[in-house]
Amino acid sequence: MCTSALTQSLVRRSVRAGHVTNHKYPHINMDIDAINALPCEDFVNIFGNVVEKCPLITAAVWSRRPFANLTALEAAISEFIDALPESGKEGILRCYPDLAGRDLQGDTLTRESREEHARAGLDALSSGEALRMSRLNWEYKVRFGFPFVICARMNDKANILQQLTERCRNERTVERARGIEEVKKISHLRLQSLVLPDAPNAPNKL
Repeated sequence: MCTSALTQSLVRRSVRAGHVTNHKYPHINMDIDAINALPCEDFVNIFGNVVEKCPLITAAVWSRRPFANLTALEAAISEFIDALPESGKEGILRCYPDLAGRDLQGDTLTRESREEHARAGLDALSSGEALRMSRLNWEYKVRFGFPFVICARMNDKANILQQLTERCRNERTVERARGIEEVKKISHLRLQSLVLPDAPNAPNKL
């Protein structure tokens, strides 16, 4: 069976079991068995933007299957990131867009980032807020060499502006670590939209 046909079969199985909220698989909640059975190409197609624009991380994590549950899948992603050298971690941070920046204005954000911007109200800034955000984003990147990263879905625009102001004063090592913490928060929420949650007291499938 070709990879696309296999994926469709797995999705149909999850639909019958009530485990899929949308038949378009980039927007589904798949069970862990279906995820473990995915070929690499389809796994990357579905999870390739859990870490923004980093499908190579997803491809590497695929080789660690089978996953016992959502928690194990998330842990595999975090462990891969943690094992990277500092330059690699900064490379991940550089894959994230400036908040309310050029990608938003040019409508070139990824689907996930666009939704996250909207949740935080970053697509509806006043002219004064937009000017302040642009200036602070520029100051942050000049100081640290990578963009400001924060989990927009856990914050509103006022809090984001406040944190951006405060974090501009930190040291580079502090901000690198803080940025990676925020990457993991973003990844956690993106995974939750794709994978069924772990059932309480569920037995380990491995």
